[in-house]
Amino acid sequence: MDNQLLRGQLVRLCAVNVEQDAEMIAAWFHDSEYSILSDAAAARMWSVKQVKEHAEKEMETESATTFAFAIRALADDRLVGTIDLSGIRWTHGDTFVGIGIGKREDWGKGYGTDAMRVILRFAFAELNLHRVSLDVFEFNPRAIRSYEKAGFKIEGRQRATLNQDGKRYDMVYMGVLRDEWQTMTDDGNALA
Repeated sequence: MDNQLLRGQLVRLCAVNVEQDAEMIAAWFHDSEYSILSDAAAARMWSVKQVKEHAEKEMETESATTFAFAIRALADDRLVGTIDLSGIRWTHGDTFVGIGIGKREDWGKGYGTDAMRVILRFAFAELNLHRVSLDVFEFNPRAIRSYEKAGFKIEGRQRATLNQDGKRYDMVYMGVLRDEWQTMTDDGNALA
């Protein structure tokens, strides 16, 4: 595999090293905002042991329908997040992508957009998929803007499905097709 395939302008994608990364990932979950933005379930703290056990269980059950990566900054090789393609349906050529940038000081720096562009290149150029989908909470406009920069389009929403701090929010559904991604990369707008 070309080592440039998983490299962007700001980040590179690589295997998650559970022993090396568990402490950092557990620390991210001690930030309630990270937890709230990561999952529709109630925010919960994870211990290092729980992170390791969860990662090991995921790796044991991981199949040909999941590709999980650590996101590392090119500048200093530090872990800034995680990203994965999951639930790949090979017959239909589609998958779901999930991403999290851990520390608040890394938010808004372009790491997530760059990582998303890299994973889309991997999904479309390497795995030959047709479509990548995601869902995002309406109360996370920064993520929505990032996904749009990477080529995703809003396809729909589930109204008032999330209850956050006593207020109802929509779940926003987004997707990008291979030909849309190809057009962006041909124009140079989504090159990672």
